[in-house]
Amino acid sequence: MPQSRTRTMVVASLVAALIAVGAFVSVPVGAVPITLQMFAVVLAALLLSSGGAFAATSVYVLLGAVGVPVFAGGKAGLAVLFGPTGGFLLGFVVGAIAGAEVRQFLHGRVPTVVADGFAAAVVIASVYLLGWAQLVVVTDMSPVAAFAAGVAPFLVFDALKAVAAVAFATAIRRARAIPAA
Repeated sequence: MPQSRTRTMVVASLVAALIAVGAFVSVPVGAVPITLQMFAVVLAALLLSSGGAFAATSVYVLLGAVGVPVFAGGKAGLAVLFGPTGGFLLGFVVGAIAGAEVRQFLHGRVPTVVADGFAAAVVIASVYLLGWAQLVVVTDMSPVAAFAAGVAPFLVFDALKAVAAVAFATAIRRARAIPAA
């Protein structure tokens, strides 16, 4: 059963707010801080259609772009989007859409937890790819140095956040009868 438009809007709004709140739980590690945002972005892919995931993540990015201090460390503005961490922020949008599409494609073909796991991996890979690329371009780091600074330190943390998001999405679906697709 497809989600109602109202339910999608409410869940997308809550996920956008959760991404913003996740930015305030921030541990600086070089140019890219550890935050709880990846948890919320993965959740967007697991609970929403690709359109809903786009809405949740793009609203978050647009709020930050226009000056609402919702980015990590209370930052905001276009300078952040074009700075070292901007690719990760744009990756939230691409990753959430791609993850939702993968989950939708796999729904009914594999167990839901497997579809969720693959979708979470796609979200993380998309965010890392865009973030890593922009880190290379903006900082003039070599690809290896940018990977070491902007991706490697976060792999374990983001894998744990993804596992938590899969568990959380499963619990939400059971509690609220939100369909897996």
